[in-house]
Amino acid sequence: QHKLVGKLNLVEGSMTVASTRKTWDPYAIINARDFVKLLARNVPVVQAQKIFAPGVTCDIIPISIKGNSTRRFVKRRDRLIGPQGQTLKALEILTQCYVMVQGKTVAVMGPPKGILGVRKVVEDCMKNIHPVYGLKQLLIKRELAKREDLKHEDWSRFIPQYKKSNQNKEKQKQIKKIKKQIGRA
Repeated sequence: QHKLVGKLNLVEGSMTVASTRKTWDPYAIINARDFVKLLARNVPVVQAQKIFAPGVTCDIIPISIKGNSTRRFVKRRDRLIGPQGQTLKALEILTQCYVMVQGKTVAVMGPPKGILGVRKVVEDCMKNIHPVYGLKQLLIKRELAKREDLKHEDWSRFIPQYKKSNQNKEKQKQIKKIKKQIGRA
């Protein structure tokens, strides 16, 4: 359809995409590159082919946390997926994107605005902010976009801002030390 050539080299373990003389769309080569990226991330072929549709882009989001605690990383990744994949499914519905978590990456396919929403939720999840908060913000934004009277206004007053209510134990110990030092002086 796009007159592209793809080569799969099993010896080297590489996939290459090239244009031909009959290629009429110059952006098709970029889409083909993204198609190969998605295939490399084990996205099903039927789903990955949707990258050639107009208005569909993809993004590969690396997920990792500072430090080497694999247990913490796995917990946060599982939190992103949710019980029986419910959180991921809700994220897909709200953003109209296809989301696939694999290893230390998240493959996202869909409209650019939806991809930005998914990226924010994923990065916040890795910063220990529960994805439900991001989903709630996306839901509120979607409802506000439907209303004609609020379409061109600032939505920051409607979107809830969340603060951490408890401090970690190390910070609490430091605060107690400082208070003791102030009390002695």
